[in-house]
Amino acid sequence: MSSEFRLKLSLFINYFVFAILLNSVGIVILKSIQNFGIDEVQASTLELFKDMPIAIVSFLLASFLPKIGYKRAMLIALGLVTIGCIVMYFGNSFNTSRILFTLVGISFALIKVSVYSMIGLITHTEKEHSSLMSTIEGVFMFGIALAYFLFPAFNIDSKPDSWLNVYWVLAALSTLSFLFLWSTPFKEKSDTEVVHEKTDFTQMFKLMAKLIVIVFVISAFLFVMIEQGIMTWLPTFNKEVIKLSTNISIMMASILAISLGLGRLIAGLLTQYVKPIYILSSCIIAAMALVIFVLPQTASLVAVNEEISTFNSIPKIAFAFPLVGLFISPIYPLLNSTVLNSLPINLHAPMTGLIVIFSALGGTIGSRIVGYTFREFGAQNGFYFTLIPLVLLLISIFVLDKLKRTT
Repeated sequence: MSSEFRLKLSLFINYFVFAILLNSVGIVILKSIQNFGIDEVQASTLELFKDMPIAIVSFLLASFLPKIGYKRAMLIALGLVTIGCIVMYFGNSFNTSRILFTLVGISFALIKVSVYSMIGLITHTEKEHSSLMSTIEGVFMFGIALAYFLFPAFNIDSKPDSWLNVYWVLAALSTLSFLFLWSTPFKEKSDTEVVHEKTDFTQMFKLMAKLIVIVFVISAFLFVMIEQGIMTWLPTFNKEVIKLSTNISIMMASILAISLGLGRLIAGLLTQYVKPIYILSSCIIAAMALVIFVLPQTASLVAVNEEISTFNSIPKIAFAFPLVGLFISPIYPLLNSTVLNSLPINLHAPMTGLIVIFSALGGTIGSRIVGYTFREFGAQNGFYFTLIPLVLLLISIFVLDKLKRTT
């Protein structure tokens, strides 16, 4: 096995592990409400503990990561999440959940910037770079979907703490990935290639002065607010509105992850023939239509007291709402492509830093707002909130398209 292949395989494993950990936040929120006596708004703070470290560390990494070294940074990240998983098992409390997601957020910032940087170092052509990037993102989506089956596999309703055993599996995966990466040779950049931290920070602030960048970060913020709000609270929605059992509620949320992956693959093909602005506007309108026409159909289920514990008894409407992922998933990569293509290549790195920062902020705020609407207006009405950022996003993409054409 060549060292380059081993390195690529290590990147796949790293992203796979973090996809499970990052997107388990909705599952842990549901378990926190059930086991720790936490209300919806308190539970939503887990997003804050996950996303704020991502934003802060990503901002700092623009200057410090090359000095640390990409391989060393990923080893540190894997070590941190291994510790976090063990702490979560023994702590078994809402506070240890916060510690876990803080460590996951810090580690993912290290992993994402390292992986994206290393892709450019181990590929030789633009086509090869795009192929590896797409494959890694595909592995990430597969990890998201698997999380919705992995956690229920360890959950036993009669044993409230049984679900914590999943963290031994995740700790083992992180450790194996650590050892595999540690034993894989990789030549880091030389010290002469390291950019001074002040330069990167200055470029980020200068970018924020550009109107097209301001509109973009607002658009990215709105999108992640929508996506993360739905992804985080869908297991709770399935449990409280559709009346599914805890295990089935979590597993059914995998439909959203799968539809997100399919939507991005389909959009990738469509962009060869259709202008991005048409794809974006159509997707947003379709997502709004799904929210408006599907959610009212769940109103009759709220009064039902009997819990659904078999797949044969799941109402068809439970399969409909997660399909919103097909329509919202193409938005984020197309937005990123639009703004990056409007900037010179030397500004792509600081722009990527801004993307990560505002995405993290959008995820935190979106989850907290949906948590608030779930508590104040009921789980059946909570997702109606997404219509507001969807309308604002529709307006912003037309502004962004006009700015790009005039830039």
